[in-house]
Amino acid sequence: MRIAFIGQKGIPALSGGVEKYVEQIAKRMAQSGHEVTVYVRSHYTPATRNEWEGVRLVHTPGFHTKNLDAITYTFTAVLHALFQPYDIIHFQSIGPSTLAFIPRILKRNTLVIATFHSIDYLHKKWSWLARTFLRLGEWLICRVPKRTLVVSKDLVRHTLEKHHRVATYIPNGATVQKTEAIDKLLAFGLKPERYILSVSRLVAHKGIQHLIKAFMQLEDTNQLPNNFKLVIVGKEVDTMAYEQYLKTLSENRDTILFLGEQTGEALEQLFSSAFVFVQPSEEEGLSIALLEAMGHSLPIVASDIPANLEAVGVAATTFKSGDSEDLKKKLAYLINRPRERERLGTEAKERIQKEYSWDAITQQILAVYAEEWEKKQGKTCAIRAVK
Repeated sequence: MRIAFIGQKGIPALSGGVEKYVEQIAKRMAQSGHEVTVYVRSHYTPATRNEWEGVRLVHTPGFHTKNLDAITYTFTAVLHALFQPYDIIHFQSIGPSTLAFIPRILKRNTLVIATFHSIDYLHKKWSWLARTFLRLGEWLICRVPKRTLVVSKDLVRHTLEKHHRVATYIPNGATVQKTEAIDKLLAFGLKPERYILSVSRLVAHKGIQHLIKAFMQLEDTNQLPNNFKLVIVGKEVDTMAYEQYLKTLSENRDTILFLGEQTGEALEQLFSSAFVFVQPSEEEGLSIALLEAMGHSLPIVASDIPANLEAVGVAATTFKSGDSEDLKKKLAYLINRPRERERLGTEAKERIQKEYSWDAITQQILAVYAEEWEKKQGKTCAIRAVK
């Protein structure tokens, strides 16, 4: 089948759960013989790159500003897609999905599918006008596409209760892996299992401030081993004021490291060698960074929001969302309990293997395409299963 993905910034993924989602499923679909196109933004994917892992990359123009980036790049991608022989156009997230009606009306022989990743208007970086637009996007993503996919069971409940739409649950994924080399850690001045790790965009709803406060309280009360550090990986996304707030909060603390955006081997080593991974978000769809940490057999401490509880099951220690004091207590509990950390890491890895395989997830999405295509065409559409 000829499949196009619209709405993501680009691939290969540098940061962002949506980008990692598209990266993983697009390359697997291409490997299984489908013609896959991913629309990308040149400020994210270099303009010289037109192919990756068998996936065609198409650059279209747009306005790279906080409020206009997604919608303008999506609009030009949709215009381009109208003149392509795609069988499937798969939109990502509620903002870009506001334009899904265009191919539904003007390209009737093409199936329009969308994935609802998170309730974006709850993210604190948006203005009231942007939040209003995103609420419209949520309303449309539950009505316009032929099938709406969601990445968490909590979003299944949300779409049913708020929009009376029966969405199809297909989660995000991760892989189980372990990287042994430590040369990148040495470059950061880190030692294996001597740091707490957090990986996310630096936006307020990710709750990094709660982690910093908890760490400082542990440090000030001598509850941390010597030379123990907090490592924060990620960059701001039109949220420079929040990033500055975090750095001011941790000012004069050389044990708190902001490493910015990390990818590839460096990120793998940071995951593989951490003491514990903390996911302090106040709102999530289904965090791929959290799943990746679980895939690296890391013990997890996560906020008790529904999406995190769904992801970790019993394979984590949880704390009350937004409560740095409770987070401090949960971290202090794990610090002197190596057997408990080992148990949590083992259970996390097993949960990824059982519930969040990218190969299985890709196969489920292809099955949705096949089912809807068969309904549309009135005949069987054979899709090769992902091996």
